[in-house]
Amino acid sequence: MDGLVCDRCGAALLVGESVRYEARIEVYAAYDPAEIVPADLEGDLRGQMRELIATLRGVDPQELEDSVYKAFRFDLCMACQREYLRDPLSRVARPEGAGPD
Repeated sequence: MDGLVCDRCGAALLVGESVRYEARIEVYAAYDPAEIVPADLEGDLRGQMRELIATLRGVDPQELEDSVYKAFRFDLCMACQREYLRDPLSRVARPEGAGPD
């Protein structure tokens, strides 16, 4: 939510406090440099490209885009900023061994 409210708790921002915080999160595919060996250059590369394109035809474009890059921006009040800095991945609230929602 954009505006002058905390996106975490809904408190009005800049009312009674002279500061607000902005959290920006970028999630993107991290590619490690690939080592290309001669065997990688052999074979039907055009055929492999056609297969890849055919596979991607049925996938939602937004889902493809999100799998590569997604950015978020949140306004936070002072209390939520402190809580976010203490536990940015919300690990404290999640029981041990539990995966993401």
